[in-house]
Amino acid sequence: MTLSVKIRHRQGDFSLDVTFAAEGGVTALFGASGSGKTSILRILGGLTRPDDGKIALDGDMLLDTERRLFVPAHRRRSGYVFQEPRLFPHLSVHQNLTYGRWFARRAGPSADLDRILEMLGISHLLERRPATLSGGEKQRVSIGRALLSSPRLLLMDEPLSALDEARKAEILPYLERLRDELDLPILYVSHSVSEVARLADRVVVLADGRVQAVGSASDMLGNLSDATGREAGSVLTGTVSALDAETGLATIAFKGMSLVVPPAHLAVGQRVRVHVPARDVLVATEKPAGISALNIVPGQISTLTRMAGGTVDLAIVCGDEALHARITEVSVGRLQLAVGRPVHAIIKTVALERS
Repeated sequence: MTLSVKIRHRQGDFSLDVTFAAEGGVTALFGASGSGKTSILRILGGLTRPDDGKIALDGDMLLDTERRLFVPAHRRRSGYVFQEPRLFPHLSVHQNLTYGRWFARRAGPSADLDRILEMLGISHLLERRPATLSGGEKQRVSIGRALLSSPRLLLMDEPLSALDEARKAEILPYLERLRDELDLPILYVSHSVSEVARLADRVVVLADGRVQAVGSASDMLGNLSDATGREAGSVLTGTVSALDAETGLATIAFKGMSLVVPPAHLAVGQRVRVHVPARDVLVATEKPAGISALNIVPGQISTLTRMAGGTVDLAIVCGDEALHARITEVSVGRLQLAVGRPVHAIIKTVALERS
């Protein structure tokens, strides 16, 4: 299912002018505050009528200003998950969930109550009221209510921003299941690099109401700082190839390279993602010895980009993968680094995420 978006809209001093497409899986809208992320979601959901544009979902026009076509929100079959759960306090969890079915014109795969309860792990909460739920539980119920409206498109506006780190860690695996098991486009707004690295299949980078770049999560996270000032890094998808029973360390195999990650509940053959922040990659011209880093990977510099503030971003090809490193311009000069030079990437931190 393909979503095609081309919209222009002005609200006060802010001007939005974006064009992009999204398919199944998670497309992250990423950018600084005020870049237009939530405005885009509101327009897609039919909550805001833009000045000009076209929106098509799998060939069905939801908006065409030239033809004066505007499908209202209640007819778009868009599930909307806000930053706050917005549950009805006087209704039970079961009643909150089934409220979404009032907006489902016809049942679809995502409207199966038992399936949604199992996917989100909320079967045991049905008789409780929202006041008795944790933040993570409330947000899971909110997501379930959106899914039970039988949406063709799921819009998620920073659904984890109001949660602490423990609650985020609780809910992220459920969001991964939605991505992997539901055949519908998910537009996901977030300020968090780690959330985008873990969930997104592709990223639309926004700044000042304009699209700066569109591409895979791996490509975009390697260059986020160019457009947003956010931390650059690498996102790699691999398979658990070995487990050390004594230490619990896991070896993750990628294309032509491997990394060792700290103890985690993994199984051989399991697919995982890792996020390697660029600031946590050191560069050496010779293989170092006698250091604590678990991962020292040989590679070759493929790009060298000078950034503001005296820093330089390097892309290092290791096997068939690319690792991004951010070091000082002083270090580049001292080590005489240049495109094509063989180096060793010393990785201090690997954030492991289920794929």
